[in-house]
This record gives sequence, C-alpha cells and structure tokens, in this order.
Amino acid sequence: MSPSANRALVVGSTGIVGRSLAGMLARSGWTTFGLSRSGSDLPRVTRIQADLLDPAALTEALGDVRPRFVAITAWMRRDTEAENIRINRATVRNLLAALEPARSVEHVALMTGLKHYLGPFEAYGKAVMAETPFREAEPRLDYPNFYYAQEDELFTSAARNGFGWSVHRSHTVIGFAVGNAMNMALTLSVYATICKELGRAFIFPGSEMQWNGLTDVTDADLVSEQMIWAATHPEGRNQAFNTANGDVFRWRWLWPQLAACFGLAWEGFEGKPRTLESQMAGMEDTWREIAARHSLVEPDLGRLASWWHSDADLGRTMEVLTDMTKSRQAGFLGFRSTPASFLARIEQYRAARILP
Repeated sequence: MSPSANRALVVGSTGIVGRSLAGMLARSGWTTFGLSRSGSDLPRVTRIQADLLDPAALTEALGDVRPRFVAITAWMRRDTEAENIRINRATVRNLLAALEPARSVEHVALMTGLKHYLGPFEAYGKAVMAETPFREAEPRLDYPNFYYAQEDELFTSAARNGFGWSVHRSHTVIGFAVGNAMNMALTLSVYATICKELGRAFIFPGSEMQWNGLTDVTDADLVSEQMIWAATHPEGRNQAFNTANGDVFRWRWLWPQLAACFGLAWEGFEGKPRTLESQMAGMEDTWREIAARHSLVEPDLGRLASWWHSDADLGRTMEVLTDMTKSRQAGFLGFRSTPASFLARIEQYRAARILP
C-alpha cells in the first residue's frame, strides 16, 4: 500500500494504542479516521463519534469512510467473562458488518494481549499451560475468553470478504492516554506524585515474583509500528504476533530508576504485596489539591490512575514473558528500551500538564 493513496480507520482512537497509531498514520500521509465513543479531537485525524454496540448508527457513521486498513484497539469490560464475550464479540461483528458493503477493506489488525495465554480476569493464571516466554503457536486455553471471540469474528469476516488480518498480543502497554484502564505509566506516575506530596517512600506494590523475576512490557508506539508493518507487508498477512519491547528486566532494577525520576526514596518487596489500592485509598482530595496548585488539566484521580489494573500486573505470582522470534523472522525488527519508554511517557505527561 502507498500511504498517500490510502485510508485508515482506527477504532478506539483515544485509547493508549489507538491514539498512538492514529497519530503515526496521519503523520505518515495516510488519510486517517479515528472512531471513539467520546469523539475526541486528534491532529490530522478525522473524528468519528459512534457506539460500536449500535449497528445502525455505526453503519451510518462509516458509510463514506471506505478504509483499506482497519485497526481495532478498543474493548469494553463487563463484570463476567460471559458478558465480556457477548459485548466484545458484538463490537467486532458490528464494525466489520458496517464496513462490508463498501468492499474497501484490505487488512484488519486486532489488538489483544497476553490474557490469550493467561486466561480471562475471572480465571487469570489458573489454566496456564504454556512455557515462558509465550509463543504464538500455543493452543487456546480450554476456558471462555473474549479475545478468542474477537478473533473468531475477525476470521469469519476475513474469509467471507477476502481481506487479510493480523492479531497483535501485547503485554502491559506503556503509552500516553487519559481515562484508560490499562495505563501503568500514568498510574505509577500519579502514585509517585502523591508519594512526593505526602513525603512517603515510593513502595513497590507487587509480589515477590514480580520484584525478583524477569518480565517485559510493550510500548504503544511499537504496537502501532507492528500493526502498520503487518498491513503493508505480505509476511504480516493472516498472522498473530506477540508484541513486546524486546528487552527484559526485573522490577528491582527498574523501580529505583522510576523513583529517581521523581526524586523519591523507594522501598522494594518486603514480605507481602503493599497494593496501590490500599496505599492510595481516599487520595482523591489530595490529587485535587495537587492539580489546583500546579494548574494541572485533570483534577479527577479516577481518570488518571487505575490502581486495580496495575496491582493485577504487579501482583502476579507467575513469570510472564513474551517471545518475539516469529515477528522478527517475518521481518519486523522494531524494539524499545523499557526504561526509555517509561521516562519518555513521564515527560510527555508533564509537558501536557497532566503531571506537575
């Protein structure tokens, strides 16, 4: 595909990966459309405000878009996995059905994650059979999973309409977004800012395994680069790829570096997890005071920090690593330095007046 002649639709364009991808495509010369429920503005991206659960409205909103490349980076969380499956299957089915009449789509990229190997929230880690690092050839777990439902909708539509697909399985994503449930970089930065305000140490909230064991994460820009590569190279067609930065680290090594970025004393794992949810309970007024004093743009703590999600990631009692060999052998050689990923996002949040 030649970017100057191409049209792209990014679903979830205000999210942690969608925002990165939409901006990357637009800067590269793609005519880029960003679909989200909020309809927030992005530079050089045409805004589409629509609900993925409203098929009629979705069809009307997408009637003239005619994208060649579609990236699905959005999902919705419900209280049970059965509901997660029902809702997230419907979003993919409704989207692809709305685009089908134009017959313009050549490639659809779907972002999922490591719950493909680890299981869904309500059975997380209970049925893991794969050896680490996780590899794409591992079979699906024998447990209902909304990622599998999304994939099946994608595969069915691709077979019927003749477009190519790719699936991108990321680990914890480090990126720039507000109001996103899976935003460890911002969550830890807000935590550090509150620690500094209150004169507290920057305490690692997770498990002994996560403190001492090897792990990895994924930069949002790297996922975006891999999606564009898969859409524009035959080696990426009809393939699932893991997506991680390419380096590995121990939190006991990275945690002091993050503390130094905020000028904080730090503490590691000591006996049991000291969760963010317990440490940060009732800090809403403290954040409002910080935001007012520093003229920050978001005084609502709930839109910035997802304590529960970072606690889940950092509280794992199993090793979680991904293998990037398949992607590299296919020709995608992108990588990121994880410390640089974190530090770059912290500076980006400061520049946007989200952090002081």
